[in-house]
Amino acid sequence: MERIIRCPQMRWWAPLAAMLVCLPLGPGSSMSFTATQRDALARLVQSDREAAKLFQKFQRLADASLDDIPHPARQIGSAGKLACDPAKVETRLALEDMKKIAALAFADVVTTNAVYARAAKRMILDWAKTNQPSGHPIDETELEPLFVAYGLTRHAFSVEERKPVESWLRLISRRQREELRANSVTASNNWNSHRLKTVGLIAFLLEDRAMIDYAMNGFKKQIESNLRSDGSSLDFHERDALHYHCYDLEPLLTLAIAAGQRGIALYDYQSPSGASLRKSVQFLVPYCDGSATHLEWVKSKVAFDRVRANAGEKKFQVGTPFDPRDGLRVLELASFFDRDLNPLVARLAKREGHTRFPVWQSVLNEALLP
Repeated sequence: MERIIRCPQMRWWAPLAAMLVCLPLGPGSSMSFTATQRDALARLVQSDREAAKLFQKFQRLADASLDDIPHPARQIGSAGKLACDPAKVETRLALEDMKKIAALAFADVVTTNAVYARAAKRMILDWAKTNQPSGHPIDETELEPLFVAYGLTRHAFSVEERKPVESWLRLISRRQREELRANSVTASNNWNSHRLKTVGLIAFLLEDRAMIDYAMNGFKKQIESNLRSDGSSLDFHERDALHYHCYDLEPLLTLAIAAGQRGIALYDYQSPSGASLRKSVQFLVPYCDGSATHLEWVKSKVAFDRVRANAGEKKFQVGTPFDPRDGLRVLELASFFDRDLNPLVARLAKREGHTRFPVWQSVLNEALLP
């Protein structure tokens, strides 16, 4: 019998840590909006009852965050740590800013009230001046909502105010590329998917041609090295967990949407071995619609998965059935390319009957249509 490891640090903030682990970091999306698309999003929310209802939670959070003091992390420290690790708990608390920043940015777009952009700017500047990038892709992937928010609110930044933000963004991108270890497993597994997303989003945001080329070439190599022609992924086979299959696809889909807005087709790109992002999304669908099941972690080859299980982290218990709702984010993103996924997205989001706008991502998808 394996010994159960409990975190000795788990004291007064343990319930908070458990809660934060279950919370998404915010309404992150992969997009930067043109002026036309900003107007389209505002019109959708103002004219469509369902879109307006989905926007309300962001409006409420934005209103509640106007005077909040940001809590930027000097360095994000979450990857490879147990949920009860003090550094991880502190990081999750700091990253609550991401929800607020994104909500403020969307409120600025929809209402055109400058008070929201000013509040978002204040938080973004504080993060840019405080955070010191480590180059760890799993830590810095969490900054995605801020990248999106900066793209949406950059109009509120003066030329001088943009300089520290864009210098910080370039540093994040450079550190990501410097930390790549060629021929290591992390050069092909989910780490690299998140690395490419981070570099790519910054590249498109700053319109940096060299960075864009790095991300686009890297995406094609990643499809070949990580995904298989049957739709499965390297991480699925290494971890025996659809949890990591999803974690691989989410950043790749995010990058594909950003590229698609610029006329670069990645969703249906097929590698020499026959792998594609579309095939890997379809591989997941049966496990989300209930026609197939999978017991997670049973044959995982990664020691940390067993460490988390022994520490009592519920989601990582060996033999835990995959929860179809854990595939929701993948399907939300993939519905940008395939609207036939919307009914399944609506079912998983418990919004049957709302197949046009089952989730906020579907509102964004509509606004971004050519």
